[in-house]
Amino acid sequence: MQIHPMHPMPDAVIDEDAVLVRRAASADVAAFEQLYRRHHRRVYAVIVRLVGQAGARAEDLTQEAFVRAWQALPAFRFESTVATWLHRLAVTTALMELRARRSRPWQDDDTELEQVAATDMVGRAMLGRDLEQAVASLPPRARAVLVLHDVEGWTHEEIATELGMAVGSSKAQLHRARGLLRERLGAMA
Repeated sequence: MQIHPMHPMPDAVIDEDAVLVRRAASADVAAFEQLYRRHHRRVYAVIVRLVGQAGARAEDLTQEAFVRAWQALPAFRFESTVATWLHRLAVTTALMELRARRSRPWQDDDTELEQVAATDMVGRAMLGRDLEQAVASLPPRARAVLVLHDVEGWTHEEIATELGMAVGSSKAQLHRARGLLRERLGAMA
């Protein structure tokens, strides 16, 4: 699976990351802290886009992604950049959170969605919302498909495999998400 980074990293950063990974893989905590400082904003951002919860839960998931990175460092094979590898760990961590939510009793119907959206729009309509806020208000599965497809560049086949759904369901969720997003952004204009 390919990850399509939005902003390519300069070669110097990639080389520094490789040095830090080698040191961190040898239990150099200071090197790992440097990796964390260099990449935590990007990891946090992808988790927020997928999970839709800025704040404490997104921070917890960011920490979880970096714990996984620490544990997996000795096996890192430099087949991709460190940034790409961390990005993939962040996506995997966010998807695991979405799967865990799916096993909890929650409603993903339009009635609940309209109630949440109406409450949210009353409080923020006068101030306006940017695209990130509108995306965050989408139902979890629709948001995940939209972000993975339109932001991360995944195919419907990759999304279906990761989220445990049929390819047609992935396409339907994307269509639904785009429609809801258009409605929300239109209502805010």
